[in-house]
Amino acid sequence: MASLFRSEEMCLTQLFLQVEAAYCCISELGELGFMQFRDLNASVNSFQRKFVNEIRRCEVMERILRFLETEMERDEIDVQDDGANPQAPLPKDMIDLEVVLEKLEHDLREVNQNQQTLKQNFLELTELKHLLKKTQDFFETEANLTDDFFSEDTMHLLELQTASGVIAPGRLG
Repeated sequence: MASLFRSEEMCLTQLFLQVEAAYCCISELGELGFMQFRDLNASVNSFQRKFVNEIRRCEVMERILRFLETEMERDEIDVQDDGANPQAPLPKDMIDLEVVLEKLEHDLREVNQNQQTLKQNFLELTELKHLLKKTQDFFETEANLTDDFFSEDTMHLLELQTASGVIAPGRLG
């Protein structure tokens, strides 16, 4: 197996590839691991190159993969890594992979948003539950007051109300 050490014998070669076959050839050579590439167009601005859009798409997919990995680590999901480098996907597979990754990112962001909303709703409902419990305890305590709580003045008002025959529902202000 060859390596790129200085003491290894090397050969400088220039390859001319057709545009249609360049991706497959470069991926095969890259998987072999015996190649080192030199940029012969170093004077060309990186934004003027033909492959800039593909690089950007790969960077977007890499960002999505980092996001997914972070979320998996946060949720303590173990990912089994066999240590082998997978083969470079074909360009048509890259498009499918990009669609799948974008869908996963969208779904996971939506799940995270729903989880935050559910947590907020849970806290609000828990607060209301405790408030209702305290209110119920308050009214149960008030209902158990003894008769000596009412004075003669209030007893007279209660007799007037029952004498008229109409008992108005109480209002708490």
